Order: sequence, then structure tokens, then C-alpha cells
Amino acid sequence: MRPLPHRPRTARGLIGALLTALATVAALVAVAPAAQADTLICDQFGSTTIQGRYVVQNNRWGTSAPQCVTATDTGFRLTQADGSVPTNGAPKSYPSVFNGCHYTNCSPGTNLPARLSGIAGAPSSISYGYVGDAVYNASYDIWLDPTPKTDGVSQTEIMIWFNKVGPVQPIGSQVGTTTVGGRSWQVWTGSNGTNDVISFVAPSAIPSWSFDVMDFVRETVRRGMAQNSWYLTSVQAGFEPWQNGAGLAVNSFSSAVNLGDPGDPGNPGDPATACKVTYATNVWSGGFTADVTVTNTGSAPVDPWKLAFTLPSGQRITNAWNAGVTPSTGAVTATPLAHNARIAPGSGQTFGFQGTYSGSFSRPAGFSLNGTACS
Repeated sequence: MRPLPHRPRTARGLIGALLTALATVAALVAVAPAAQADTLICDQFGSTTIQGRYVVQNNRWGTSAPQCVTATDTGFRLTQADGSVPTNGAPKSYPSVFNGCHYTNCSPGTNLPARLSGIAGAPSSISYGYVGDAVYNASYDIWLDPTPKTDGVSQTEIMIWFNKVGPVQPIGSQVGTTTVGGRSWQVWTGSNGTNDVISFVAPSAIPSWSFDVMDFVRETVRRGMAQNSWYLTSVQAGFEPWQNGAGLAVNSFSSAVNLGDPGDPGNPGDPATACKVTYATNVWSGGFTADVTVTNTGSAPVDPWKLAFTLPSGQRITNAWNAGVTPSTGAVTATPLAHNARIAPGSGQTFGFQGTYSGSFSRPAGFSLNGTACS
């Protein structure tokens, strides 16, 4: 069979085909989600937010050697980790991602600190990326304190070692073995001079896992290193490198804290909350104060409470009283002190802050108490 002769396209046909192709490309671009650019962090304690709810931190606290992390849409990777420190001492750093509060840096919308007795579950998942040319551990860092602490160091640190490479070991000494979350663990306990530490060490590397953080918390309480009246202040996951470490990665991370009755597995969410917020201000040129009263209009006590709101553009908090308010700009969260962590039904708690502003002054558009919008 003879092939059909090639028919040259007319100019009008070429233009039509080109317009059709451009329209197809435009449609594809319109439906494709915009990718978030990776963020490089090299400042010693620099951080950024991912997924709108977690904080990635460089946290280079144990060395002066350069270190950089690159925050991705779902986690981070350690892109530079120069130098080394002795393996019988503290690590170089703890590059990590977290839900909760770390030295006044609180992740957006977090409901931590939360009283242990009021947590129904704390599901978390992690996917790690490991390297072989470094000395490090891959670990969760879970912090507990007798108070709803949002700054400094909490009293008890739970570490979950998913992997360790090289001659490093947890603080203290091994006191036995246990089973938590269906897995076997070595258990180490000790103190670093600032806080108590309990470490759960996997006998072999775990590349990824989904589990309930509260399983490890309950084991810690059972061993007398915390109490149910204490608070969970943060859930962190990352690496402690002693030597090198470039290429280590948290490919993905998730963490949630479900408030409710821990004895009721059918209650995975927050108890019903109703609230009202009064926002009284005193404003002068370039500055202002705000007195905020949070009233519990529901039928159950709120303990502890967290009030989330967004400061209008140009406003910055310079100091606060009767609560911690972090960060100083943008989406902020107010957390109580030890003496005002509980709001009984029909009662309220008041806190305040001072700040600066540029342009015209305005008030926050709305408030939410433990994730529930207030009137």
C-alpha cells in the first residue's frame, strides 16, 4: 500500500494548532498546585514553618561549625553539617521538626501544652532518610513538665531512638527492656544535669513508623518519671549528629494531640467548647496595649486553654502578662501560666500585652479557643 502523500499545513492551520497547544498548557498550569519553594536555614537557631502547622529548626546548639537545613513541603534535610565532637559527650545539634512549643517558639495552631490526663491520643508518623558516612541518632524528643511551659527546658525528656550509627549511646545507663507500640526497646534513664531523660532505643533501624506518642508517655509515667497531672509541651523529631550528617532527612512528619477522655477510645477529639473574647485596647501613636478576657460559655471546664488569633499587618508584641504570647507577629497563640491554666464554665481568664504598630490600628478579626471559634 502506498503511503498517503504529506499535506502541508496552511498558515491558518499552524496558528490554530499553536493556540490549541497554548490553551492546553494554560489549563494544566491552572490546575497544578503551586509548589512551595524549599527554605534554606543556616542561622544557629533559625526556624521556619511548614504545612502551616509545624516548625523546622536548625538548632545548632553544641558546636560552632557551620550547619544548614533545608525545609521542604513535608519535612527537611540536613544539607551542611561540618565538623565533629567527641562521641562520649553531647551531640553537635538537634535539627528537627516539631509540634508544640520550644523556647517560646510555638507551632501555629498547636494545642500544646496539654495536660496528660486530658489527652485521648497523640498520633504521629515519620519517614526518615539515613546516611552511612556519619555518626548520629535519629530520634523523637518528647518533653513533659509539671507546668504548661512554653519556654526553657521541661523537666522530663523522652527520647525515641529510631536509629543510631556509630559509638554513641543515650544519657545514663540501660535499666531494662520493654515493649511499647508493639515493638521492643532498650530502656535507658539518667539526667543531663538540667532535666531527667528516659530513652527508648530500637534494636535495629526503623525507617518509618506511625504510632501514638502517648504510649511512650504512659510508660514514662508508669516508671515514675512523670505524672498524669503534668503537661505535654512538645513533640519533636530529627537527628543528633556527632560527626558529619549531611544528607540526613525527615521525608515526612505529622503530629496531632487529641484532647478528651483517655479512657474513651471512641472520643478522639476535643470536648465541646464555647467561648467569648473581650478585647479592650488603649492606643496611642505607634503603640498600644490590649487586655484580653477569655470567657468559657460552655458547660465543661477548659484545662489548659490556648487562644489563637492573628495580629493585623504592622503590629508587633513587645511584652505580655498573665500569659505567654508567641510569636510576636502574625498568627500568634496565647498560652496560660501555671496559676490560670483552667477556665471553669461561666468564668474567664484575663491576660494582656503591649505592642507597636505602623499605619492605621485595627483589631484581630477573630479568636479561637483550643481550635473552636469564639464570639
